Amino acid sequence: MHICKRAAENITDITFHYTTALEIMTEETARGTPAGDSAPDKQPPEEGAQPREKWANKMEFVFAMAGEIIGLGNIWRFPYLCYKNGGGVFLIPYCVFLFFCGIPVFFLETALGQYTSEGGVTAWRKICPMFEGVGIASQVIVIYLNIYYIVVLAWGIFYLINSFKSPLPWSTCDNYWNTCKCFSVLTKLCSYTHLGSISRGNMRKVLSKLLVHRVLRMSDDMSLSKVHWDLALCLLLAWVICYFCIWKGIKCTGKVVYFTASFPYLMLLILFIRGVTLPGASEGLSFYLTPDFSRLSDPYVWRDAGTQVFFSYAVCQGVLTALGSYNKYNNNCYRDCLTLCCLNSATSIFAGFVVFSVLGFMASNLGVSIHEVATAGPGLAFIAYPQALSMLPAPSFWAVLFFLMIIFLGLDTQFVCVESLATAITDMFPRQLRRPRAREILVLIIAIVCFLLGLLFVTEVSWMLSILKRYFIYLKRSEFNCQNCWQTIMLKVPYGADRFYHNIEDMIGYLPFPVLKYCWMFVTPLICGLTVLFNLTEERPFMVDDYIPGAWVSILGFLLVATPLICIPAYVLVLLYRVSKLKVTVFKCYLILFMTQHLICVSPLTIRMATT
Repeated sequence: MHICKRAAENITDITFHYTTALEIMTEETARGTPAGDSAPDKQPPEEGAQPREKWANKMEFVFAMAGEIIGLGNIWRFPYLCYKNGGGVFLIPYCVFLFFCGIPVFFLETALGQYTSEGGVTAWRKICPMFEGVGIASQVIVIYLNIYYIVVLAWGIFYLINSFKSPLPWSTCDNYWNTCKCFSVLTKLCSYTHLGSISRGNMRKVLSKLLVHRVLRMSDDMSLSKVHWDLALCLLLAWVICYFCIWKGIKCTGKVVYFTASFPYLMLLILFIRGVTLPGASEGLSFYLTPDFSRLSDPYVWRDAGTQVFFSYAVCQGVLTALGSYNKYNNNCYRDCLTLCCLNSATSIFAGFVVFSVLGFMASNLGVSIHEVATAGPGLAFIAYPQALSMLPAPSFWAVLFFLMIIFLGLDTQFVCVESLATAITDMFPRQLRRPRAREILVLIIAIVCFLLGLLFVTEVSWMLSILKRYFIYLKRSEFNCQNCWQTIMLKVPYGADRFYHNIEDMIGYLPFPVLKYCWMFVTPLICGLTVLFNLTEERPFMVDDYIPGAWVSILGFLLVATPLICIPAYVLVLLYRVSKLKVTVFKCYLILFMTQHLICVSPLTIRMATT
């Protein structure tokens, strides 16, 4: 007993501010001050640190959350997946994953941040310090996103600048980067005749010349030293805008999101009205929504639905926890989360009408099937849709509106991700970083480092972006499902789903819908676990534009996926190693560590009994 007691005391010392969490939790009563409520008006900040900020009002939180979860994936991924996977039938597996995985985890992460008033790492430290690695893993993902995602914004700025030219560069064949084949075929395309010789798939290759040869600059001479400075300047401009949106903290961010989150809806509405009035729009909408019930038996349809939900709802990134942590303790985050989830999914469906009405017009004018022009990902935003807009009267006007929408959709997602990373780091080192001008310096360092790393994607090896894009698909399929399992299991076992359920009641004044608790305990980890098993059995080769790269690409992709996952067990092993200095067996160390975590998460009375 003496050894166990001494081990428990040492564990408290080595789990980074563990004593602070213990003191807070021992003051909790059945309906008293919550364990994680470290709001500035209830608990003094650390000595030498400034108080933690809060949202000025509820709408700042709602707009910031909407800006984060409603992004480019709603425009270029969901509509295509819906069309590809059975039209309206795709909504069935989508809603299953949404109600049993997406909404429960979305609410869990947001409520966790509001309850603890901590960022993505330290929130898990308070709930279960042994598994702080879950929060660290989420920040690794955010770092990846901060490097990769903003490159797409640089593309959007590049296209926006070119949208002011007349004629639009992607509507003619008189550019220096056009190939001879592209010239001969596009000449026929421009007159909408003699299209019978164009085979399926060639249409997309014809329309992709600007992205491939002008933006990505793909060539046989791949060199890291060849930075394309026009794209690099666009990337720099994107980072400058992002920096000044968040450099002063959430008081600045909360004002910016009013515009950046609402402006894309105005653009969507204008494009929708124009699109549905075009000839051929009805055919495009028919392709988008016509149900094919036979696709429900295809497991890949269900896998795509789950991937889209996790991607669109920004779970497992610590971003929701960071944004929720700036709420006042009694904010009704339950109602906010349900509203935001409905808004997000409704936006995805509405965006499909905007996209496929214009693609239907394009296919009708070219005399081809919509299969020939519909594509997913960046190809939709930077190839097919701009080409369709170039066929309208005043094409430059519509192109400017479209790329402004693309930029603002991605901008708030980007700077909220940077805000999340800055919040996590600041909460880990509050004494050093909650000081005057410390935040501005921290955000500047993040921006500079990510900008320099992002330059890799504006060189002649920017095809790496395609690999990274494919990696993110794997990441959503495997790593996010694994992390969802970890989060729900950690909530269920050490802390207790019932306890967290009543913590939420203490915050909002009533118990949420009880199905949420059972989703956290059983349904969500089960569905995510089965999805992971299905992904592991997939035998499809890793391909980039119909090309199967070498083994080194698979190794690189595996390392990128594995890095966040490794953080979770690695953090536990580091703690076990440090506890091993107590000269007890590893098995006993693990038992002591787990039991100590479990005891601390049960009740204040048990804590007092275990530590006296």
